[in-house]
Amino acid sequence: MKSQTIRRWSFVHTWSSMICTLFLLMLAVTGLPLIFHHEIDHLLGNSPELKQMPADTPHLDLQQLVTFAEAHRPGDVMQYFGWDDDDPNAVMAIMAPTAGTEPNASHTFMLDARTGEAVESPSANGGFMMVMLRLHVDMYAGLTGKLLLAFMGLLFVVAIISGTVLYAPFMRRLAFATVRSDKSTRVRWLDLHNLIGVVTLTWALVVGVTGVISACADLVIGAWRNDSLATMTAPYRDAPPLEQRAPASRLLDIAEASAPGMKADFIAFPGTRFSSEHHYAVFMKGATHLTAHLLTPVLIDASNLRVTAVGKRPWYMSALGMSQPLHFGDYGGMPMKVLWGLLDGLTIVVLGSGLYLWWVRRRATAPTNMARAEVSR
Repeated sequence: MKSQTIRRWSFVHTWSSMICTLFLLMLAVTGLPLIFHHEIDHLLGNSPELKQMPADTPHLDLQQLVTFAEAHRPGDVMQYFGWDDDDPNAVMAIMAPTAGTEPNASHTFMLDARTGEAVESPSANGGFMMVMLRLHVDMYAGLTGKLLLAFMGLLFVVAIISGTVLYAPFMRRLAFATVRSDKSTRVRWLDLHNLIGVVTLTWALVVGVTGVISACADLVIGAWRNDSLATMTAPYRDAPPLEQRAPASRLLDIAEASAPGMKADFIAFPGTRFSSEHHYAVFMKGATHLTAHLLTPVLIDASNLRVTAVGKRPWYMSALGMSQPLHFGDYGGMPMKVLWGLLDGLTIVVLGSGLYLWWVRRRATAPTNMARAEVSR
């Protein structure tokens, strides 16, 4: 590779890395506990637990659960019901003053599907894990913070690619994985920085790209609302406001009949951003690890419980659904979480060593630059 080309790639790598490094360090540090959020919540005693009851205890129907939820949060309205794969007796309820209240202002709690008893979920509404999540997702800055982090993720991808391009000619002079322990501290850290960067290359690219996609979730969902959802609800565009909502009791049976072989992941109640003013939207998922993150909406008229549409999943919603669990290592259970945690730790070392190398180089070149300035006077 010609020296001029190397200098250009070096410039791209240096500045793309420098601009995004502090943000990436924050994301790597906050992402580490998020990988193990279930385990940490359990350790801190923040995991809600339901009463022990006979295994054959029947479940209440959905409308009964809605009634219990509304009694627990008088004045709030239902936004979503969701199901916990780890506990079939648990139903996650999300409520807010209005159906359209933005997610960060909603309140999440658990309902016992057998009794309707409400159990609070401290970590879902505040505490250490929520702070880590908000910092990781939007830095408490809403859409602006998400888009800023998406841009930093793109710079991270550029830094990875440019670093890989520079590593190839660099390693022609040395055997792979060489760390020159007989050299200066700076050289040793340079070798470690390059080595760990190459080892974590594929993982970093995956996490970087999926992070960018996840950071753009609001834009992706907005595109889905304006495209697919708008098409499915077009016949209701000029319909009068919904005066009375049909009971939610049979929603799951209706949705399962419309999407055979799938099961409900969550229900969006009328007026929320995943439904319309006139529909329940039951989002169905497949039974495998892969298809469990690919959701198909079944729209049910909230006045008469008639299925009006079974949505087709656009590619960008599939990309979003696949990216979020992959970003946090949720596909392969604890072994994958441990692997993700180790790679995250190594990435912190790469980012920290990059800052160190830049600082050392800057200090080393400062006297030379000053001497040149004196000569030019």
